[in-house]
Amino acid sequence: MEELTQQKCEVCHAGAPKVTDEEAANYQKQVPGWIIMEHDGVKRLERVFKFKDFISALSFTQKVGRLAEDEGHHPALLTEWGSVGVAWWTHKIHGLHRNDFIMAAKTDEIYKDFAAM
Repeated sequence: MEELTQQKCEVCHAGAPKVTDEEAANYQKQVPGWIIMEHDGVKRLERVFKFKDFISALSFTQKVGRLAEDEGHHPALLTEWGSVGVAWWTHKIHGLHRNDFIMAAKTDEIYKDFAAM
């Protein structure tokens, strides 16, 4: 399987297929820090990232925001002192698509720069 970080998001239209449970399990091996949560019947990939202070958390949020704009796929972000919660899901299909796992992997790559600080 090609690494998720090397893939680009595809344009996703209403009616596009959600990932199967088997596909999700395979993709999740590449993003082990993420959990699948269900909110109001919609599955999402979620993770909370920890930081030493608010400025670091805010900088991470901005980098994830730039990634989201570049890929045309946008998460829910909650920035607080010392942490950022990130949730990826595909609004148009009310669930998880391969794009969400791609973005989770790319978010992890951004975090590696902060974890090394």
